[in-house]
Amino acid sequence: MKFHDLIQAAINRSEIPLRFEPGAEEALEKPLTDLLRAWLEAHEPGGLRTEFDYGQKALIDRLVAELHGEHDLPE
Repeated sequence: MKFHDLIQAAINRSEIPLRFEPGAEEALEKPLTDLLRAWLEAHEPGGLRTEFDYGQKALIDRLVAELHGEHDLPE
């Protein structure tokens, strides 16, 4: 399953009146994905000095890739 599928499902279950408009899912998905990406990237370590920093960077990179549909979500 891709992150895109989760967002689309959440939008379809919502009570947002625009969900019945053609393209509404995509219109709502982009700002949400951008917000999540910015939030994740704000947690990137400033300098990669420790193993923890490298691990945190790797996790953030993986999550951002999932946001963009480059990886399936873990089961």
